[in-house]
Amino acid sequence: MSNAILVVGGGFAGLTAAIEAAELGHDVYIVEKSPWLGGRVAQLNKYFPKLCPPSCGLEIQFQRIRKNPRIKFFTLAEVTGLSGSKGNYVAKVRLSPRRTAPHSVDLGLLSATLEGETPSEFDLGLSSRKPLYKPMPFAFPARYVLDVDHLTRSDKARVAGARFLFPSEEPKDIELNVGAVVVATGWKPYDVTRLSNLGAGAVKNCVSNMQLERLASACGPTRGRIQRPTDGRAPHDVAFVQCAGSRDRNHLNYCSYICCMATFKQCLYMAEQHPEARMTVFYIDLRAPGRYVKVLEKVQALPNVSFVKGKVADVVQAEGDRVTLTVEDAVRGEKLTLTYDLVVLATGMQPSLAGGTMPLPMPVDEDGFVAGGEDAGIFAAGCARMPLDVTRTAQSATAAALKAVQTVQGR
Repeated sequence: MSNAILVVGGGFAGLTAAIEAAELGHDVYIVEKSPWLGGRVAQLNKYFPKLCPPSCGLEIQFQRIRKNPRIKFFTLAEVTGLSGSKGNYVAKVRLSPRRTAPHSVDLGLLSATLEGETPSEFDLGLSSRKPLYKPMPFAFPARYVLDVDHLTRSDKARVAGARFLFPSEEPKDIELNVGAVVVATGWKPYDVTRLSNLGAGAVKNCVSNMQLERLASACGPTRGRIQRPTDGRAPHDVAFVQCAGSRDRNHLNYCSYICCMATFKQCLYMAEQHPEARMTVFYIDLRAPGRYVKVLEKVQALPNVSFVKGKVADVVQAEGDRVTLTVEDAVRGEKLTLTYDLVVLATGMQPSLAGGTMPLPMPVDEDGFVAGGEDAGIFAAGCARMPLDVTRTAQSATAAALKAVQTVQGR
């Protein structure tokens, strides 16, 4: 039997599971498809329960990884196959080329001279990045990535002879011998462009809740200023549209658990930065589990926040880059037409496995959540199992790590 454990996914759940298993004396391999570790938490402005920036919690995890020789991680990597059986697996991993030197060279000056640009994945399209870029401000590993697909002709000439760059580097495959697997593939925001009636992707100044997190972040595209994407103006009237795609049989048939709490948090962002702004939250039901009810009560006490129970039916472009909503006020029994400077869609949490393929012998349900596999020594953690907040994600990851440890120990 192999004593090693494979962790698929390097977000908060994957990092937690890897550290817990390694500190119990097991070799751990983290395989993460993005260029950085940290997952969705890294893209947030603040996260519960303490409402601290992501660098706070993640930096602690990164330090523990640096100091533990039992943990090896691979970024820009994906599992392409798994053969064998419980206790004795061979995982095939495809490593995509980073095309930069394997140490933290500052390539910022060279990057600034390049002409090519493409929308930033980390900023969810709210900014652009160069083809030579560091994935995020506190990236771990702190290495640049060379994206040859977005180099202009003159860019190619600049990087051809540059030190520490390897434009012709090719993908390579490796094999890892492991006894158990933790699947911590996380979640992705629901594709807002599918919410055509809510204006996503077509109506100006209509953003998703994750995009608002990037606008509020000090390391985001606006250096933390919450403003309208079109003109940079501070919004005076803001609408939050709850259950944007969730609890809808045509999109996500379940409650995404965190959307209400994300909106309450963002109301606090807005009230702190723009105390004169008026905010309206349109909701079906409000969910604030456990101690989080205190956050809801705090937001409800704000004089410039109002709550309307009713489902938004339509979002369209108005004059002056404003946004008009059509909504039913379920309490008063009225149909309302209201116009705002900025509309925020509380888009749902969808498992990253939804709509894709995973070369592991484990079942997923119709929504893409892992629904088994423990008999084979494969354990799901975090939002690969169900929608969770960060606290419950950490608990889930610890549980998965302990099960994996018991598996490789033959218990």
